[in-house]
Amino acid sequence: MGNELIPPNGIEGIDLREALEERYLAYALSTIMHRALPDVRDGLKPVHRRLLYAMRLLKLDPSSGFKKCARVVGDVIGKYHPHGDQAVYDALVRLAQDFAQRYPLIDGQGNFGNVDGDSAAAMRYTEARMTDTAKRLLDGLDEDAVEFRETYDGEDKEPIVLPGGFPNLLANGSSGIAVGMATSIPPHNAHELCEASQHLIKNPDCTAADLLKFIKGPDFPTGGLLVSDEGSIHEAYETGRGSFRVRSRWEKEDLDRGQWQIVVTEIPYQVQKSRLIEKIAELLIARKLPLLDDIRDESAEDVRVVLVPRSRNVDPNLMMESLFKLTDLENRFSLNMNVLSKGKVPMVMGLKQVLREWLDHRKEVLIRRSEHRLGQINHRLEVLDGHLVAYLNLDEVIRIIREEDEVKPELMRTFDLTDVQAEAILNMRLRSLRKLEEFEIRKEHEKLSAEKESLTKLLESDTRQWTKISKEIGEISKAYGPETLLGKRRTGQAEASDHDLEDIYQAMIEKEPITVIVSDKGWIRALKGHQSELGNLTFKQGDKLKLSFHAETTDKIILFTTGGKFFTLGADKLPGGRGHGEPVRLMVDMDESQDIISAFVHKPGRKLMLATTDARGFLVEEDTVIANTRKGKQVLNVTQPAEASLCVEADGDQAAIIGENRKLLVFPLDQVTVMTRGRGVRLQRYRDGSIADIRIFKGDDGLTWTDSSGRSFNRSMDELTDWRGDRGQAGRLPPSGFPRSNKFGPRKP
Repeated sequence: MGNELIPPNGIEGIDLREALEERYLAYALSTIMHRALPDVRDGLKPVHRRLLYAMRLLKLDPSSGFKKCARVVGDVIGKYHPHGDQAVYDALVRLAQDFAQRYPLIDGQGNFGNVDGDSAAAMRYTEARMTDTAKRLLDGLDEDAVEFRETYDGEDKEPIVLPGGFPNLLANGSSGIAVGMATSIPPHNAHELCEASQHLIKNPDCTAADLLKFIKGPDFPTGGLLVSDEGSIHEAYETGRGSFRVRSRWEKEDLDRGQWQIVVTEIPYQVQKSRLIEKIAELLIARKLPLLDDIRDESAEDVRVVLVPRSRNVDPNLMMESLFKLTDLENRFSLNMNVLSKGKVPMVMGLKQVLREWLDHRKEVLIRRSEHRLGQINHRLEVLDGHLVAYLNLDEVIRIIREEDEVKPELMRTFDLTDVQAEAILNMRLRSLRKLEEFEIRKEHEKLSAEKESLTKLLESDTRQWTKISKEIGEISKAYGPETLLGKRRTGQAEASDHDLEDIYQAMIEKEPITVIVSDKGWIRALKGHQSELGNLTFKQGDKLKLSFHAETTDKIILFTTGGKFFTLGADKLPGGRGHGEPVRLMVDMDESQDIISAFVHKPGRKLMLATTDARGFLVEEDTVIANTRKGKQVLNVTQPAEASLCVEADGDQAAIIGENRKLLVFPLDQVTVMTRGRGVRLQRYRDGSIADIRIFKGDDGLTWTDSSGRSFNRSMDELTDWRGDRGQAGRLPPSGFPRSNKFGPRKP
């Protein structure tokens, strides 16, 4: 900068973009490294590590008394963690909650919150000490097991990572949101983790699938049932990303007079019970849970949520399925194993890599502890050798001490001692000069020499090291075995019910009778109740009644159009009967040029006969024409100028067909093929004109029709001999009494 650009008052301008990039990066790194992501080796974030270390220095071992949490939090924020006291206390509380931690690291005394979401008492009221699990994580800290660093103010030291004698990352899980990345790890069963780790030690080349023979998925402190399929679980552990479906555990409880209720005894992990019950109650009031009548919370220490069905005839499985779909009685827990590798590099790891890094850390800790112990033994052996020299030359040693001016150099010169040995002799107490002391020294010397030899062999042999680690893991496995109260698996596995969404949806609709009205111009509505008198119905100008039928709100309504398409509507979704209804074209994607031929209630298992104006058609299973989208389902293919004309129920073994040319033909139904889509086969042949009507009937019952005055006629198969033939023939004029309209009269559907 030139002199003319010197900033006034010593203020110097900086580039805003550079400043923001630099400072945001520093913030992001700080959040990732020192706050949000756990270390793969001990499974802890810095705040948890500092809490446990502070409690160790306060001597809050499992066997000691409790101390106020305020004392612990004060030490943590004063010496190691310069953050808010409430944030540190919240972290402490979470480590003590047995519904949040699968293996709590802190033993709390007082109110530490509950599964309803109530918060803990203030830190001045609560007390804490460490659990055995926390002690395992800290074991070896005084034996140079891990590196230490200076605290933020440079006055103290703190461990960079804990020795981690417990597979804490996976056993207790972790969750956190950093900058640009997050982590979410569910808790697991420690016994299963130990067995998988021992398998990994013996078979370093094994796959995640091999390890999953031991690990049966997450093991949540609040229990529940895992209903994820095996494939998605394997993929999640292989890649380190995925999710698990967890359901509440429930049972049917029988009451008097055939009544029953559902009792929920375990809810998904991290779901607040009070909020869950509130949400279900809200849905109940909003009439979105028609199968449920009431919900009660009868919980004490354990969870007991009672669900009362609307009727004893309700299917309990279907009722629970509807609740699983709409409420947090079923929840998803995501897996995103984003952790700090070696405490430095954030990365998403699979199951095998996580266990591998923990085992490698345990090996490093073992080597460091062994070397530390070896150093102590060497020092002690050196001192013991000096003591033995003193015993063997006691009189000379006493003379030198009493008479020489430079005692230490003289001792070293006379007996060829090291500085350490001479110092040890000079520091001996007179009571140590007892006659038996020499035997004690020799005994200790032998014992330490044997230990030294064992440690030397251990440090020289990779195999011995892994054997030792495997033995240590075996001890953890035993301490947290399935027969122990803490180690017993809590989360079970279950198959998700085979009820599909449609079943559940149908079950959740209140069943009420309705009368469906379809107008000539394609307007549809539903009147309440089963109406028989429809004379008072009003329609828009120029419109009139086309067809009507009785249904229930739980039914599916099927529409068939002149384009050969089927559409499906939910009866509960039909507009009410107060106005003129709504055009069907607004509800489904129906072509403007097409009209409704037929509308009826879907009955599973039926067959339908479809026909075009030029008398081509086929049989179709009704279940296959259900359309799941607004677009409908094209079933009968038509070629202009022909169009779809008829859709009748195919209940029988004979088909009677009549054309506008007033020719009747009766033929066996088995001559018509069953298809799912197509043009169909020729049903009757005409020189001109088109099809008028079809009736499918049983040969034993004979053919029935109704004339315009309502009189019913029936002709047996023998009486129909003149009209019987094969499909595709022309037929002949109908018997006397057949309506001039060329229609068989009222029919199904």
